[in-house]
Amino acid sequence: MKPFNKFESKFIPFPFVNVDTDQIIPKQFLKLTQKTGFGKYLFYDWRYEEDGQPKKDFILNKSQYVNRQILLTLDNFGSGSSREHAVWALSDYGFKAIISTSFADIFYSNCIKNGLLPITLPKPQINYLFQNKDLSVEIDLDNQEIKLMENSIHKKFKFQIEKSKKMMLIAGLDEIGMTLQLDSEITKYEKNNITCLV
Repeated sequence: MKPFNKFESKFIPFPFVNVDTDQIIPKQFLKLTQKTGFGKYLFYDWRYEEDGQPKKDFILNKSQYVNRQILLTLDNFGSGSSREHAVWALSDYGFKAIISTSFADIFYSNCIKNGLLPITLPKPQINYLFQNKDLSVEIDLDNQEIKLMENSIHKKFKFQIEKSKKMMLIAGLDEIGMTLQLDSEITKYEKNNITCLV
């Protein structure tokens, strides 16, 4: 996965609670084995008519929200089954971060493993963002800040993330990649312990 860098984008306001992974990527699209190609199926049942035509009133189909890289949503996003395909669909669509009041635990872990930043904010800050839907925001993972970038508005929202998860995202490495960075130390440890056993 790519290293996570500071970036600026407007967000897509998605005011729903308990959005589960089957709504994010329906089960009939889980046959793909690679991590790409899922973006076109994101929120498929909400996004398309039965004949495959885009629903005009669904937010992802509105022209003003094209190319936005942040999804702003509500409580318990990513609940339901543990399918990693949900994160693949969000990433493949173009999202780099999701801001919510809370995430399902497995979904949160899957985001980190795939380079998608899940940010938890208190409800008042989430509500503020929903009330200012056209704000540009800068997400600065290194300093754990969301900076609001609009004319006279100068606000910063701090967010929390575990140090190990932060380092994985910044380095662009999953757990295996992080472990391999310690390969020389692991080899040295193994040699020392084998010598001791002999």
